[in-house]
Amino acid sequence: MLDVDLANLYGVKTGALNRAVRRNQVRFPSDFMFQLSENEEEILRCQIGISKIKKETRGGRQYLPLVFTEQGVAMLSSVLRSENAALVNIEIMRTFVKIREMLLSNQNLARKLSDLEKKYDSQFASVFDAIRQLMTPPDTPRRRIGIINED
Repeated sequence: MLDVDLANLYGVKTGALNRAVRRNQVRFPSDFMFQLSENEEEILRCQIGISKIKKETRGGRQYLPLVFTEQGVAMLSSVLRSENAALVNIEIMRTFVKIREMLLSNQNLARKLSDLEKKYDSQFASVFDAIRQLMTPPDTPRRRIGIINED
């Protein structure tokens, strides 16, 4: 998740969140948090339609955005010590768990379907094809939230 999105959720300014992280850098190794490169920021800006604000102009970001993984988000509650931060952090963690459960459920369903297909002969091939089509996500691209590392 981006620093600006987390700051909005926690009810703090992005700069305050980033300062708290920088003061506690030992708690945020590279697998918990990283900073976008200029190229990555440009790609993100194009994807979500944000106009570029020059760094020299007033009101623009002075630094490249920070991105937090699930573990980094969990660690944020230890450096942002407000009750609101703890409550928001709990909800974010619950959301991560639900997303993981949904992904696992879909994988289990695909595995079961594959097992059934192996078990039965070709007379059911059209039924299995129809089920696979129903399991396929829609063609319309969904708006992504946060940064997904596709490396």
